[in-house]
Amino acid sequence: MRVIIADDHPVVRIGLRMLIDLNRTCVVVGEADGPDSLLSLLSTTPCDLLITDFSMPGNLQSDGLQMLNRVRRGYPAMPIILVTMFANVTTLRAVFAQGVMAIIAKGASATELPMAIKSVGEGRRFISESLRAALVQADAEVQTTSPSLSAKELEVVRMLASGMTVSEIAGYFKRSVSTISKQKGMAMQRLGISTDVELFAYARESGMVH
Repeated sequence: MRVIIADDHPVVRIGLRMLIDLNRTCVVVGEADGPDSLLSLLSTTPCDLLITDFSMPGNLQSDGLQMLNRVRRGYPAMPIILVTMFANVTTLRAVFAQGVMAIIAKGASATELPMAIKSVGEGRRFISESLRAALVQADAEVQTTSPSLSAKELEVVRMLASGMTVSEIAGYFKRSVSTISKQKGMAMQRLGISTDVELFAYARESGMVH
């Protein structure tokens, strides 16, 4: 597999390259130090796998989710492994919703990167043990202190996640756009969610849409 690695820290890139070189099944064909150089490199260098940091400074896409969105739109079939220091559960879900195949905690990359590459090569998802534990714990907390969305709020979230706009939902229920917007806002507030991407990730994780 031809691999591109992206991280703004040269030391991390050296470490990733060494791990990949040991992996015999992969060859590094390019390195990027930020979102801008990554998007430029992807446009000129064919590759089969992207291994990237989540949060890198850059002019174009310094926001990790926006960067992933750009990469995903341009290269929908290319598998992505994320190597990251963050452990925010909502962001983890949003990242998976963007189509990322594997997430590895930076501290565990030496032992887990080869396993992640193998999983992704076989078309399976992979998540670091520590990050998986954070997700399991969050799910357990949701079970015990589940934010109680009203039936209407749940329906609005489900319809939004299935691709309908606020105005289409308003037309469907014969209600005003501001009423539907308010229900969407209340649902997001109760769930502690601030972006549409996170809302869609929540809907997918909750089994509302597939």
